[in-house]
Amino acid sequence: MRKIFGPPAIKGLRPQKRGGGTIDKVPVILLLEEYEAIKLCDYDLMNHLEASEIMGVSRPTFTRIYSSARQKIAQALVEVKEIVVEGGKVYYDSEWFECDDCSCNFNHQELSSKPGACPLCGGSNIRNFSGESGNDNECYCSECGEKFIFPEDADCASIVCPACGERVCSSNKKVI
Repeated sequence: MRKIFGPPAIKGLRPQKRGGGTIDKVPVILLLEEYEAIKLCDYDLMNHLEASEIMGVSRPTFTRIYSSARQKIAQALVEVKEIVVEGGKVYYDSEWFECDDCSCNFNHQELSSKPGACPLCGGSNIRNFSGESGNDNECYCSECGEKFIFPEDADCASIVCPACGERVCSSNKKVI
């Protein structure tokens, strides 16, 4: 498990192709720990030792996470693919929540209770953010890029994509 300060402000990035062509439908999945590694090194300008201590991992492990993140970002840029930030083996430094009404992310220091309202809009449609990255039943179709949930007892290789009807390969199952 890798410690991250909080959820990223974005869920992903979608590129614009020159000449208005279509982008590749299968996104590049940037794990939350990879996002955090990029943020700590390239935005906060920390070295690998400082960043690894913050994330609670060894320096070599941090270097592997950082290298994977940079490779995925390069792939998305060169191959004109969408970047989706989700999943990973992470925990937050405190309880984080997301308001479904205004998409505000906020932390709540009182661990014994759920917050009553969103601090930004006052809405009550709030969910625990840390639970969002735990869905092992998500799949991406290798043909059309459609994201869908498959039944718990099913093998990913036996599932047919609901959008295009192609069989989904077991290698497409996301490991979160």
